[in-house]
Amino acid sequence: MPETLSEAREQGFRTDIVSFVRRSGRLNTRQQRAWDDHADQFVLDVPRSIARTSVDPAHVLDVAATFGRTAPLVVEVGSGLGEAVVNAAEATPERDFLAVEVYTPGLAQTVLRATQRGLTNLRLVQANAAEVLTTMLPEASVDELWIFFPDPWHKARHHKRRLVTSELADLAARVVRPGGTWRLATDWAEYADQMLEVVGANPSFENVHGVGAVAPRFEGRVLTSFENKGHAAGRGITDLEFRRV
Repeated sequence: MPETLSEAREQGFRTDIVSFVRRSGRLNTRQQRAWDDHADQFVLDVPRSIARTSVDPAHVLDVAATFGRTAPLVVEVGSGLGEAVVNAAEATPERDFLAVEVYTPGLAQTVLRATQRGLTNLRLVQANAAEVLTTMLPEASVDELWIFFPDPWHKARHHKRRLVTSELADLAARVVRPGGTWRLATDWAEYADQMLEVVGANPSFENVHGVGAVAPRFEGRVLTSFENKGHAAGRGITDLEFRRV
């Protein structure tokens, strides 16, 4: 085993912290059928580096070629079962949407939803978000970046696994175009405070609603199962909206 970080990189070991853990990839019958019949239409076939959810750092997505047109691009990181991104893609056909997700059942359910609605402006990628934001997406190519209800990793010893960090804010600043928007939502108040702190401290973003302020609920986000769970548990929902300066 490598003894240092540099040795790990030289030997091809993954050295970045990811915000997910491996889970079962079992699909139900409808998901499997949708995956078999339509994955090629929606899921991008990207070259890998080390892990199954990695992206070769030499790969840069040709956004216009991928969608067959030039249009505003919305990227949702952690798209889950596809509720938010599918509804948004259907409601705003003039925009293109890229859903980033690591779990195959979530991707398959998104494919199923997209197929049922006949969407042509949605693509999916099974990849670690940090790698997508670091190299796969061109600089300043994203009009809106969405991160809705990321895993809160609410135990203190797991906070290091949280997705929204100062490092991620730097990556977001790389891909969101000047004047573009970064939207976040969470049902954990303490995580909302962390988001406000780390994104608010990044000079590339300004809080649309004032320093330290939260945003009204984003009307473009359908009420998802995750949001419903938060309401059912008595947790308030916090929306945040930042502009790339």
